[in-house]
Amino acid sequence: MDSQHLLVSFLLLLFTFNSFQMIAYGSQPSAKLYIVYLGERRHEDPNLVTASHHDLLSSILGSKEEALSSIVYSYRHGFSGFAAMLTYSQALQIGGIWPESKSFNDYGYGPIPSRWKGTCQTGQNFTMNNCNRKIIGARWYTGGIDASNLNVDYKSPRDFNGHGTHTASTAAGSFVSNTSFHGLGVGTARGGAPHARLAIYKALWGRLGKGSDASVLKAIDDAVHDGVDILSLSLGGRFLPSFVTIHAVAKGITVVFSAGNDGPLPQTISNELPWVITVGASTMDRSFPTIITLGNNQKLVGQSLYYTSNDGSNSTELILIESCSTVELNTTDIAGKIAVCADSLYAPGDIPSGAAVAVGSFSKIVISLIEAQAEGVIFSRSPVSLLQVAEKFIYVLVDSDVMLQIVEYIGLSDTSSPTALISPAYNIVGSRVMSPRVAAFSSRGPSLDYPDLIKPDITAPGVSILAAKADAYIFDSGTSMSCPHVSGVAALLKAAHPEWSPAAIKSALVTTAYTTNAYGFPIEADGVPRKLADPFDFGGGHINPNRALDPGLIYDIDPNDYFKFFNCTNDASNCALVDSHLYHLNLPSVSISDLKSSVTIKRTVTNVGNTNTIYRAIVESPPGVKISVEPSVLKFNAFNKVQTFALTFTSLHAVQGDFNFGSLTWCDGEKHLVRIPLAVRVTIQDYFSDTS
Repeated sequence: MDSQHLLVSFLLLLFTFNSFQMIAYGSQPSAKLYIVYLGERRHEDPNLVTASHHDLLSSILGSKEEALSSIVYSYRHGFSGFAAMLTYSQALQIGGIWPESKSFNDYGYGPIPSRWKGTCQTGQNFTMNNCNRKIIGARWYTGGIDASNLNVDYKSPRDFNGHGTHTASTAAGSFVSNTSFHGLGVGTARGGAPHARLAIYKALWGRLGKGSDASVLKAIDDAVHDGVDILSLSLGGRFLPSFVTIHAVAKGITVVFSAGNDGPLPQTISNELPWVITVGASTMDRSFPTIITLGNNQKLVGQSLYYTSNDGSNSTELILIESCSTVELNTTDIAGKIAVCADSLYAPGDIPSGAAVAVGSFSKIVISLIEAQAEGVIFSRSPVSLLQVAEKFIYVLVDSDVMLQIVEYIGLSDTSSPTALISPAYNIVGSRVMSPRVAAFSSRGPSLDYPDLIKPDITAPGVSILAAKADAYIFDSGTSMSCPHVSGVAALLKAAHPEWSPAAIKSALVTTAYTTNAYGFPIEADGVPRKLADPFDFGGGHINPNRALDPGLIYDIDPNDYFKFFNCTNDASNCALVDSHLYHLNLPSVSISDLKSSVTIKRTVTNVGNTNTIYRAIVESPPGVKISVEPSVLKFNAFNKVQTFALTFTSLHAVQGDFNFGSLTWCDGEKHLVRIPLAVRVTIQDYFSDTS
């Protein structure tokens, strides 16, 4: 990685740090004594430190009175921390990260680039020593933030819930050997661009990462000023005003967004702007099988992150619960037992939505089970993907057919206490795991605001990603995890091709993506039911970093064209274009949402491969649509590096339809296949309601 290229990491907490350690003592049924170490707090009034402990607990327990009664000791002189009687679910709400994580060491780094204009802004538990040659900048923003979120957080760039550290190490973490989660996922941890530098901008606060438009806009504005190359934004929702990111792209900064975690329903995509890279989440070739041995010695297989050692001598009683609703859990005696929840689909409270789906952020169901002193849960869920983990708590996901066999065993058991032995999970990596698949939670297109866009642009690994948190490494899932994968690769492309624009980097990623797996099978999209993935699931496909380095052709865009279309879509009176359809932008995709008879669009490609090259068009037309390409052969040489071609889409049937999909691929007969996805919806009237 060229040391002159910088990767700025905006994440759910806009990548920050936090010192935190929690130790549990005692065995009371409803609460334990937790010691919470919050790090060093020099040069502060000890009374204010104690007050901050009360504020932190008040936000979790509901009142200052409850906080005062729960605290056993408050540590405020040599270090900051407290001992408090908390339930497990309350303790889970106190999150944090160690700034000493090996993923952010700066060993071997040279001086900070002279063009860097950023600063290391200090604050509570964050000193100049927390910046180095790897973390070269840090800022924090409190404007418009509710006091309830500020009071429980560090008034500094430090991370409070750990999400930011996880995603930052995914984007640009240094090499760390022999990492794992209790032996699962063992190997060398590294970010997508392990030699890139990081700048930190904290604009979201509290346990849930709440913020304001004003603070996020200021953070982006500062990042542009400071001289970043990549903006990695694992942010959800539609609250971010788009004009800020368009100005960043105009200045040559590649902007990468997460697509959201509201799938698998269509039209749930977030951050669907034509000038940014919007990233969906997919699975990877790793799984964690768990053997379930029933009391009749029948062995079944589930998936889990369960790691507690078991000598095989102790089985646990099973209790069948009709539904994994918190209401039923609260009225059932499940202490010391493994609950068997036979919900047919997602259980209430387990459907991923909104912000990032964190493995460490337990669902209401799991928290209720822990507080009811259950030993664990076997949960029927389709698809089996989002795994969770808790200390000494069993959480196993199984397919519906496995659940049926467990239920039959419980019903036919000749004893009053059917049992099961859960063995620790083990690793399977490689060809035995069918991957990638688009994750069920990954938000899908088409865009409600911009149906003439194909979004997401691409998918990347976002399920059970192992990355830094505290002084260890944990698994986490969500498009927040897939976004920094792409950010890291974008940083590598920028280093290899410093002259490439954000549009060129985006084009290289989209046109070289996988649409089939290693065995040639089409990539599938998880959901209920699972289906073949289409461009509104994965855009161009699954990311292929090696091919993106040498894409052959790129679809570049003058940033001024973004402004023209932005003005047209947001203010018709300020539109300088005759036809403001976004499919006229030189994007590496085409979406025509209102094809009535015939539409012709143009695209321009630039040769960045071999100088003397001939490309031929390969067209896969969507059903019901005829596509012609003129010219169908493109010849490049030293004097002719840019070519324009026309695509004509003609409807074959006058039927009100839905989107159908195809592709256009330019092939040079050697190693380059430059593919863009196509989506076309035939219409017979402008406004309609699809009731089919």
